[in-house]
Amino acid sequence: MRIINFSENNSLLNSFVREIRDIDIQNDRLRFRRNIERIGEVMAYEISKTLTYEAKKIQTPLGISEINLPCENIVIGTILRAGLPFHHGFLNYFDGAENAFVSAYRKYKESYESFNIFIEYIASPRIEGKTLILTDPMLATGSSMELTYKALLTKGNPDKIHLATIIASKQAIEYCKNNFPEEKTTIWTAAIDPELNEHAYIVPGLGDAGDLAYGIKD
Repeated sequence: MRIINFSENNSLLNSFVREIRDIDIQNDRLRFRRNIERIGEVMAYEISKTLTYEAKKIQTPLGISEINLPCENIVIGTILRAGLPFHHGFLNYFDGAENAFVSAYRKYKESYESFNIFIEYIASPRIEGKTLILTDPMLATGSSMELTYKALLTKGNPDKIHLATIIASKQAIEYCKNNFPEEKTTIWTAAIDPELNEHAYIVPGLGDAGDLAYGIKD
């Protein structure tokens, strides 16, 4: 399984990650959502380099031009709600992709130190033989990503899997390595943080991405 960690190389992506982490900037919801979207755009571009391409002949007003175009059928799958601006960034570039949406949420127990994850809603095309890009800005434990993948398997078995996240914990990376098909899965992340706190939030992380994007939930 390939792990692509963008923070290991210098790029403009670091500027967007800095702004979504910075407590003096991140509370501007419009800016926060746009930065999440821009990170999705950068990742989509990088993922596009790994796709299969074939030559196509294009008729121009003056002749024929040949160009290599991607030929994989893309499905972008997103975990609601924090994943929406991230998903939109991918869709800006993979504008012909099909789309899947899954509602997955944590239900904490009384101690607030443990929780179960529930899947309530799935809207997805068939994914059999396609390339599945699963997007979730925060990969804390990896459990939501795994359950989302298993839910989408009811729609078929993809040929390739790309797990795209912005900030992942080391624990989540290891969890996904152990729970996704090794031979066809690639993990893309903008940063890998060292630990989780007692509530399974990534440290240093950035806080609750859904609340920062859309407001505090009751």
